[in-house]
Amino acid sequence: MNFYACIIGSEILNGRRVDKHFEFLKNELQNYGHDLFASFIIKDDEALIKSIYQLVKEDEKSVMFSFGGIGATPDDLTREIAATVFTNKPLQRHKQFEQDIIKRFKEEAYPHRIHMSDLPQNSKLLFNPINNMSGFSLEDRYFFTPGFPQMAHPMISEVIKDLFSQSIKKYRFTLLAQTSENTLIEVMKIVPKEIELSSLPILKDGSASVEISLCFKDESYVKSYFNLFIEHLEKLGIQYNLI
Repeated sequence: MNFYACIIGSEILNGRRVDKHFEFLKNELQNYGHDLFASFIIKDDEALIKSIYQLVKEDEKSVMFSFGGIGATPDDLTREIAATVFTNKPLQRHKQFEQDIIKRFKEEAYPHRIHMSDLPQNSKLLFNPINNMSGFSLEDRYFFTPGFPQMAHPMISEVIKDLFSQSIKKYRFTLLAQTSENTLIEVMKIVPKEIELSSLPILKDGSASVEISLCFKDESYVKSYFNLFIEHLEKLGIQYNLI
């Protein structure tokens, strides 16, 4: 699965708010051996949101967590765009959510708040433990929550626990070598694409070093390629430390 985060909020981009979703989602997924595939922080712009959703939809392995834009104000665009992209059908009043809104707000549910219950067809509600104003999901793959972290994060925790908790154990091997990346490029080229390769150059006090990290679900397989870096460094007499 390729996990996407779509964090919608002009207030984050202009500095009025600080994003709290990325770090939370990254950690929550890693609790079960998953990593984020991509993360977007975007403004409340209809064309931009639609483009990101379309990109996610075109990935057959995608799972998306979208934060923000599901309220009742004019800048809340998520519900209608999600309906267009993921169902190609108009919004439909969700009867249970409609009753929840009426129960909470009574006569103040009208004329605006009630529209929060206009959801993409075949939506499932995501329980909001703060005030029961739900998020929603489509196909158990696309999840839409409010922008408020105290509401969104419990929803996402429950989703990941219920649907994506099958742990995937991965093995990571990391070293720090007292050389530049250029010294190790030929070894990097040998590493198969299925192994996650990370090369992080470091420049400190004018001296170059590089952190090499390999990760894969088969321990002996990934270690065999990690050892190629060690052999190459030792052959050249370059100092390194295992991390």
